[in-house]
Amino acid sequence: MTALNRKKLKELSDREEHRFMVEHPKSAAMYQMAQDSLLGGVPMNWMKKWAGAFPVFVKHAKGAHFTDVDDREYVDLCLGDTGAMTGHSPDVVADAVARQVRRGITLMLPTEDSVWVGEDLKRRFGLAYWQFTLTATDANRFAIRIAREITQRPKILVFHYCYHGTVDEAFATLHDGVVGPRRGNIGPPVNPAETTRVVEFNDIDGLEAALQHGDVACVLAEPAMTNVGIILPDEGYWSAARGLARRHGALLIADETHTICAGPGGCTPEWKLDPDMLVFGKAIGSGIPGATYGCTEEVAERIAARIQLEDCDVGGIGGTLAGNALSMAAMRATLEHLLTASAFEKMFPLAKRFNDGVATQIQKHGLPWNVARLGCRAEYTFSTRAPRNGGESAAAADFELERFLHLFALNRGVLLTPFHNMALMCPETTTADIDLHTRVFAEAVGELAS
Repeated sequence: MTALNRKKLKELSDREEHRFMVEHPKSAAMYQMAQDSLLGGVPMNWMKKWAGAFPVFVKHAKGAHFTDVDDREYVDLCLGDTGAMTGHSPDVVADAVARQVRRGITLMLPTEDSVWVGEDLKRRFGLAYWQFTLTATDANRFAIRIAREITQRPKILVFHYCYHGTVDEAFATLHDGVVGPRRGNIGPPVNPAETTRVVEFNDIDGLEAALQHGDVACVLAEPAMTNVGIILPDEGYWSAARGLARRHGALLIADETHTICAGPGGCTPEWKLDPDMLVFGKAIGSGIPGATYGCTEEVAERIAARIQLEDCDVGGIGGTLAGNALSMAAMRATLEHLLTASAFEKMFPLAKRFNDGVATQIQKHGLPWNVARLGCRAEYTFSTRAPRNGGESAAAADFELERFLHLFALNRGVLLTPFHNMALMCPETTTADIDLHTRVFAEAVGELAS
């Protein structure tokens, strides 16, 4: 295996940083101007994490490409970290949104689109009843509250290094086997050990031990972990996990926000997951804020038995803009025309092409890395074999190496997801887009390994 030369990595990173500064003067000027009014110079804190001294400022985006204010064009393999998985500003959604804006944006009343979307979600995922929110974070938060209410249990269970949006209970990791706040957790209201049990993904024995306490209301999980690299379940894992949750009285909540990449219904129908509740956000409205959570008929009956009409507006579940007419119009257009079987049939081979291109270069240069794919999503990690859990994947992380590869690609017109090495396909992605990344990746690792 090729050993990484840290001195060379530093030299190459400095070179790429200089190139980035020279080629993005207008983004640099806008970033400097933003220091006067935006905290940290960005509209959202994590935008500072893009490779380079500042984020590029976008002028225009369409399909699988965007142009920055310096008129540099890019292939976008980040796609808003799934929010734009249907492509930037698809015409069918833009038209639906434009029509709805003129008819009414938010009303606190249902529209015909909400009924259509509910029926479609029921067909896709197999769960009987649905509600809507503005973000997947809210959908997860509300699902958790419902689970605690109907089970009358205080804790939830998540997997080590999971991510489910800005949900307080999910920012918990294991430290030498003990649950505690995840590194970087800003102002946790309580030690998450009070609210959360944490186990490693693919560890059936650990899951059973945690559930045996009898205090877990729900298991909140992505069917495959996606925020710490792509971590696929072992054969038979979810069947066993589903059985354990049911036996110990805990609900299973499937967060399909990222794993919708596996197909029109995500992993749930593909893997026969049979969750009690399901959450889906980001891509559902092609980037227009919106998300949903669904439940089985049994869970719906338990909800109805405990939540009274008089209190339904003050129970911690809701949001004045949730289920608004504009979001529902975007969801209907997205589900009806974009997140279709035919679209996924086009995207899957592109992700395989990305995967194969990266794998060829890893093998050619003898790098101790691997690449994994889930549907139209692919990602490489810096470990010799595919990690089986979040702990293994986090241990293989290399922040400096990751930033170099991202900046190298950005300087040559390819955008990857800033928080990890993920590439996502949309219906407008082309083989030429993927081949550009393969050439750029080959050039980067060739320089590192030479």
